[in-house]
Amino acid sequence: MIENLKNAQKSILKRITLSNQDTAQYYDMIVFCHLRWHFVYQRPQHIISRISKTMKTLFIEEPLYNNESKESGNLIIINEMLHVLQPNVKDIESIAAIIPEYVKNKDIPVGWFYSAIFCPLSECIDFETIVYDCMEELSFLKGATKNVINQEKYLISNADIVFTGGKSLYELKKQWHTNVHCFPSSVDEPHFAKALNGIKVADDVANLQSPIVGYYGVIDERIDFALLHETALKLPNVSFVMIGPLSKIEKNDLPQEDNIHYLGMKSYNELPHYLKAFDIAMIPFAVNDTTKYISPTKTLEYMSAGKPIISTKITDIVHDYGICLSMVESADEFYEAIKFALDKTDRFSMELEYHKILKKTSWDITAVKMKSILKNFVNGTDKNNYWNHI
Repeated sequence: MIENLKNAQKSILKRITLSNQDTAQYYDMIVFCHLRWHFVYQRPQHIISRISKTMKTLFIEEPLYNNESKESGNLIIINEMLHVLQPNVKDIESIAAIIPEYVKNKDIPVGWFYSAIFCPLSECIDFETIVYDCMEELSFLKGATKNVINQEKYLISNADIVFTGGKSLYELKKQWHTNVHCFPSSVDEPHFAKALNGIKVADDVANLQSPIVGYYGVIDERIDFALLHETALKLPNVSFVMIGPLSKIEKNDLPQEDNIHYLGMKSYNELPHYLKAFDIAMIPFAVNDTTKYISPTKTLEYMSAGKPIISTKITDIVHDYGICLSMVESADEFYEAIKFALDKTDRFSMELEYHKILKKTSWDITAVKMKSILKNFVNGTDKNNYWNHI
């Protein structure tokens, strides 16, 4: 399959005549991502926004096809060094054909992949180095097909460097590749620490009944809705707030009670204003195959805001942060953990543990270390001319 796609795309590239050469630019890195830049702000945005400060980057999303438009894509200028392309093509494979309209250089120093669905492009475009930043275990995701699983195996086999978003993923992927590096979810602590200061609480949460137990992030099949529902019934005087867009589920899949509030998606800059209102932050994920290898970014963000955190027993959370979080398995335990957190007056030990954890990591540190690994790898090959000035 991959070989046929590769040959087809190379044939297309040979036939292309650039009619819009003036709009094409030189890029140091092309990133392929299944998450849209203006969706929930998470790992790809944090890392790429930092690396792109010294490497001009084209961030390519999944296609948004509009057959009525004559444009090959929508180019969004985030800043001088970071551009986002929304391709107007029918499928992933067709992205290769429009790359020359946006990219002048034929040899791209770095191809950075967040999703295996883009793997056909790894051979259709001349990347000097290929990076796969693995955020999740694809084989356990809802709707994952055998084709996607095979695509990831192909991508890993062709990648020069593999990063993983957590320790559980690292242990899994290091069996498949010899150059794997673990970078668990990190944090922009100053941003979320704003909730500790005098910022205003967001209007749509300000008038909800206190206390508030809150969650933000994508609301999808990973949430344990039964746990949320049962706990809400046990605590009718507590407001349970869910912030974020729905993904892979429908509105009628959500438990409905007077004290469960769905506030929709909020921007990254708005989140501290919601955290400010939380008395307790929660991570109510189901413990199953879909969450077996995740390392939720929100854990450290909640810590930065100084919030007591209640979580289900996600492997990486238990391993890394279990000492200072309340870990629950049932609605009864969730109920007890909420009561305990609300009654607790001395939070000194919790805050001390938070401080120890937070001082060890940041997205800035993560980006610097990733870039160092990338540079050291390239300098160990015969393709190091570009990296001498980075």
